[in-house]
Amino acid sequence: MSGPQGRGGKGGARRLKTRVRTARGRKLSSTRWLQRQLNDPYVEEARRQGYRSRAAFKLKEIDERFGFLKPGARVLDLGAAPGGWTQIAVERVGDGEDGGKGGRVVGVDLTEIEPIAGAVLLQLDFLDPEAPQIIRQTMGDAPVDVVLSDMAAPACGHKQTDHLKIMALCEAALDFAAEILVPGGVFLAKVLQGGAENQMLATMKRQFETVRHVKPKASRADSSEMYVLATGFRKSG
Repeated sequence: MSGPQGRGGKGGARRLKTRVRTARGRKLSSTRWLQRQLNDPYVEEARRQGYRSRAAFKLKEIDERFGFLKPGARVLDLGAAPGGWTQIAVERVGDGEDGGKGGRVVGVDLTEIEPIAGAVLLQLDFLDPEAPQIIRQTMGDAPVDVVLSDMAAPACGHKQTDHLKIMALCEAALDFAAEILVPGGVFLAKVLQGGAENQMLATMKRQFETVRHVKPKASRADSSEMYVLATGFRKSG
């Protein structure tokens, strides 16, 4: 993958590590987060390549391994802000106006997302009862090839609670995916360490031909996040 380069070693320039002094009134955890950001090669590379976030490299790496973002595909990106995954999706499937690829990408998030060329962006709560119909209309009431979900509730610091929150979002995304995916479609969603829970995994294995957990290199080693990738959707009925 075309990710960060020049991390040091023979014949290469070693990157200087940036230290952040703890400012008065700033929590130690905030200082550590800022220092990690400043020294993260993926953050630097995302800025250099014009991606909205380092998360773009996670989707890029997963797609380069499994190849599900195909030219002309229709993609729904849930939890899209700030837009890194949406940017990658547009690059891979096209925007319907390039005369060739003809794909369609719709990004959805609670927070406003700055416009992304080639994508339609919706600011709405995915869990709102009216959200599914709005999304369907925006997709042109046509089936979707890929549903992406990088949704995550604000972390409270309690691992079990955070896990339950993110799994609830994942299950909601899976339920909707089962309604709108084409036969053979793909579902990719963020989960936390331990992966998808047994009940949800069992459901996914009934609905898809292949289900696997993936942790891309761009996902920080000390992070508990990972992804569940389900391919070959079996359309029931």
